Amino acid sequence: MTNSTVQIALKNNTTSSNAFAYITGLDLNQNNVPLLIQADGQTVYNPVSPSATLQPLAVDCAISLGAPGSTTTVTIPRIAGGRIWFCLNGKLTFLVNPGPALVEPSVTNPSDPNYNLFWGFCEFTFNEYQLFVNISYVDFVSLPIALNLLNESGAVQSVTGLASGGLDAVCTKLIAQDNSDHAGWSQLIVKAPGGSNLRALSPNSGIVMNNSLFNGYYQSYVDSVWQKYSSETLTVNTQAQWGNVTGKVVSGNLTFDGVGSFAQPSSADIFSCSTGPFGNYQDNVAEMGAIGARLAAAFNRSTLLINSQQPEGEQVSNYYQNAITNHYSRICHETNTDLRGYAFPYDDVGPSSGGDQSGSVFDGAPSLLTVTLGGVSSTASTSNSAAAATNEQQKVVQKEQPQAPPAPTPSAGTRERRRSAFDGFRKWQSLLKQKFANAK
Repeated sequence: MTNSTVQIALKNNTTSSNAFAYITGLDLNQNNVPLLIQADGQTVYNPVSPSATLQPLAVDCAISLGAPGSTTTVTIPRIAGGRIWFCLNGKLTFLVNPGPALVEPSVTNPSDPNYNLFWGFCEFTFNEYQLFVNISYVDFVSLPIALNLLNESGAVQSVTGLASGGLDAVCTKLIAQDNSDHAGWSQLIVKAPGGSNLRALSPNSGIVMNNSLFNGYYQSYVDSVWQKYSSETLTVNTQAQWGNVTGKVVSGNLTFDGVGSFAQPSSADIFSCSTGPFGNYQDNVAEMGAIGARLAAAFNRSTLLINSQQPEGEQVSNYYQNAITNHYSRICHETNTDLRGYAFPYDDVGPSSGGDQSGSVFDGAPSLLTVTLGGVSSTASTSNSAAAATNEQQKVVQKEQPQAPPAPTPSAGTRERRRSAFDGFRKWQSLLKQKFANAK
C-alpha cells in the first residue's frame, strides 16, 4: 500500500520566472469530488457547487515555479484522473459549474480565456496501490515535460519527453509532411498572436476544429486491409481472458465469429479510436473493446497490411512505414528524446514481450516524482533513458480502480502490468469526464 501522500518536485527548466503549475483531479478521500491544490502546494481545495455557471475559483491555485532553475516541491493526497498543468508567462483560468464541475482549459475552443496561452499538462493517478504518470500528446503538443520517478528502494524510471524547442521541431516536420502528401498536417499548427508556434493539435483535435480535415485520408488503406482479410485470417491477441481471436471480412464487415464485427472505419474513427466501429459496442462489450483497441492502434500505425498477428507480431521499427499513417504520432515519437510519448488514445497497445511506446512511469512504492518543465538536456536524456531501461523490470503495477483486485503475480510480464495500469487510468479518465464539464 502506498503512503497517504506523495511529494512532487516541479522543476523550472525554462528561461521564464513567470511559470505556474496547477494540480487537479478527483479526491479519493472525498468520494471523488473535484480537487485542486492551492498555491501553497499542499492545501486541498474542493470547490463547492455554485448557483450559476462559469464561476471563478474561491482560492488561488496557481503554484509559482520560481526563477529558472528552481525546484518547487508540493505534496498531494490520493487523486484519481489527475493532471499537472503548466503555463508559461501567464496564469490559467479554471472555472466552476454547478455540480460542482471544473471547467478546464480547452485547445479546441477559441473563445476559451486560456486559448492563446502557452500551456500543457501531464496526467496521473495516485491511489493506495500505485502512482501512475504519463506525458500525453493525445490532444496536442506544446510545452516540453519530462518525468522522473524515484521509488522507496532507490530505483528510477524516466520519460525524457521533448527537448527544449521540441514544439518547433514538431511543427517543422508537420509542414514537411504536408508539403509531401498535401493531406492537411500543417493545419494542426496553432500560432500565438505574435506568430510563434503555440501548439500542434492531434488529428483528433484538429478534426474537432475542422470536421472536413483528413476526410477520406485513410480510405485507400482501409480498402486494402479489407481486401487482404477477405481471403486471409487476422489474429488479434486480446491480451486478456479471451486470448487470441480470429477474424475475416464477411459481407463487408471484419467479423470475429461468436464475438462481433467491425464496419470500415473513417479517418476520424481511426484518429479518435472511439467512434464509428470503435465505440458503442452492443454485445460482448469488453471483448469487442479489447479487439477494437488493437485494431485502432494497428490502423494508426498502419501495420495491418504487413502483420496479421496483432499486436504480438508487432515491431516498433515497422510502425508508421506506410505513406498513409498517423504522421502526427510518428512525428511526436521521433521528436521525443527517448522516442516515448502517448500520441493517440491506444498508444500503449503493443506486444506482451515489449516494444512499449507510451510515455509512462509507475510504481507501488513511490518516493518522489520530479516533473521538469522546459525540456531536459541531451546528456540527461541519455542518462535517464538508460536508467529507465535498467529499472524496467523493477516496476510494480496494480490496477487503478477504487476496489482494486490483487496485484498481478511476479511472473506477469511488464506489458501485462502496464496494460493493467492503463486500463485503470482510462476508467478514471471516464469518471473524470463525467464530473468535469469541458464545454463552456
